[in-house]
Amino acid sequence: MESQMKLTPKEKTAMILDQLRGNWGYFAGALILAWMNTACNAVIPQVISVTVDSVLGSKEPGLPGFLQALLPLDRLRADPWAALWMAAGAVVLIAAVRGVCIFGMRVNMAKGSEGFVKKLRDSLYGHIQRLSFQWHTAHATGDIIQRCTSDVEVIRTFVCNQMVEVLRTGFLIVLYTGIMLVMNWRLALIPLAFIPVTGLASGVFYGKISARFQVADEAEGELTTCAQENLTGVRVVRAFGRERFEIDRFAQKNDRFSALWVELGKVLSVYWASGVLLVCLQIMAVVVAGSMAAVNGDITLGDFQAFVIYNSTMAWPVRSLGRVLSEMSKAGVSMDRVGQILRAEEEPDHPEAKSVKLSGDIVFDRVTFGYEGQEVLRDVSFTIPWGSTFAVLGGTGSGKSTLVHLLDRLYDLEEGQGRVTIGGVDIRDISREDLRRQVGLVLQEPFLFSQTIRENIAATRPDASDEELRKCAEIACVDEAIADLPQGYETVVGERGVTLSGGQKQRVAIARMLLQNAPVMVFDDSLSAVDAETDTKIRAALKERMSQATVILISHRVTTLMQADRILVLDKGRVADMGTHAELIARPGIYKEIYDIQMSSDDRALVEKGGEA
Repeated sequence: MESQMKLTPKEKTAMILDQLRGNWGYFAGALILAWMNTACNAVIPQVISVTVDSVLGSKEPGLPGFLQALLPLDRLRADPWAALWMAAGAVVLIAAVRGVCIFGMRVNMAKGSEGFVKKLRDSLYGHIQRLSFQWHTAHATGDIIQRCTSDVEVIRTFVCNQMVEVLRTGFLIVLYTGIMLVMNWRLALIPLAFIPVTGLASGVFYGKISARFQVADEAEGELTTCAQENLTGVRVVRAFGRERFEIDRFAQKNDRFSALWVELGKVLSVYWASGVLLVCLQIMAVVVAGSMAAVNGDITLGDFQAFVIYNSTMAWPVRSLGRVLSEMSKAGVSMDRVGQILRAEEEPDHPEAKSVKLSGDIVFDRVTFGYEGQEVLRDVSFTIPWGSTFAVLGGTGSGKSTLVHLLDRLYDLEEGQGRVTIGGVDIRDISREDLRRQVGLVLQEPFLFSQTIRENIAATRPDASDEELRKCAEIACVDEAIADLPQGYETVVGERGVTLSGGQKQRVAIARMLLQNAPVMVFDDSLSAVDAETDTKIRAALKERMSQATVILISHRVTTLMQADRILVLDKGRVADMGTHAELIARPGIYKEIYDIQMSSDDRALVEKGGEA
């Protein structure tokens, strides 16, 4: 399963470095300013040490020569208040420099962070657009959304905040340890001894927390999917009174998600509590040992105060590395989940795939195809003459829509599964983009975007004129319905076109496909939601428009198919019969049975009235 696939550390590093390209300067600037801030902070304890030992005391300051020349030591010793004011001024000056450093660091971090996350989102979205239809059907929409939002944010937080904090803390440890070793190397051994202890505890914690984050993140994806399905399927929920069922289903997943985070909280609580204990022990050990050293004269009072400040300042950042490890656990899981999308293979095109203007007969040659090991089509062969109207009839699961999916290369045939050709050219040798641009498709359940009706129809040709757009709407018998809407063509349809009826959505989708003006037009049961009379009108209006195109009609309604040049009858994935309407009703078979069932007296009258619809 994909959820068990993990990226190696090398793969994760390569993914992050790739997304950081173009933003290195911001992160480098932020890191340098963070180090400058840390260095300035290290000066403050020295100001205190010099003030206590050399100004208020008699010890000679161990300062560089140029600083000693600037320090009026004799005057300051004679005026302690002036010394205190000078020390306070030095601290304020250092604080001002630190403020400038922090400001610059934050600005650079903001620019670098947003640049990084924007590039990552763009890479994800662009890659998802190029993934196969099969990949999309195998992944829940809510889980994909969660990976592109929540997981991306976790990665951003870690890379743009925690990683900089790790490098800043590393610099702080090296700098402060060096200063403490110079001041009193024996006393410095105490905080140094606690570093591996803290590191070991953090390593144990990391091992325990990583797997838990994986499970919790997947549970969040399931929760998101549950909410997304409920919101997009709100009509079905209301229609069947499933509100209580959906509430209980969401509550069940929410309870599991909450329980997983409670367990995570328990582990985190143990770690943080033990970490606080370690920090307090470290500070206490330094204070006790330092006090004894001060009493014995091994360290001055000023140096002791500075040493305690250095130790306390270093203890908490070292301790915070554990928090970074916990974030690393979360980020590692999120990198796996995001990386699984970025590593997913894009729709492959033949290396020599070419752009071809479609022309010639469409041939399905001994096609056998199935989904996940279950055969749907078995040794199917037939020819669609170019410029003809070809119909397909069959029961549910007979493979009608699969034919369309193969023709549009939503799925590709493997070796030994037969082939599909247009004008003698295997469609696998035609670039997907070029093929799909020339094959217009209207599905039984058309998808409309949350945009205006004009924008939905113009999706296939954004540069089309208003006249062309209205003409297509008239042919699809939807122009009058649009005119009756409050804002006409500028009416914004709801999500998935929920504000329109099923028949209106299908007709808008037909208008959208007609505007594409493709040489091959496929209607996959796309008139199922309109009444028989409207069906007849649409087909009559389409006949003239489609005279130069190859038309494939798929339907369960005989009246939709009977005027086709040839009719293919599928049964359980095999070709059961093929011929004209007259030929098929003249002999016993599936088509004749369906015809007799569907053709009531009213239907016969409508057919006679419609003539050659």
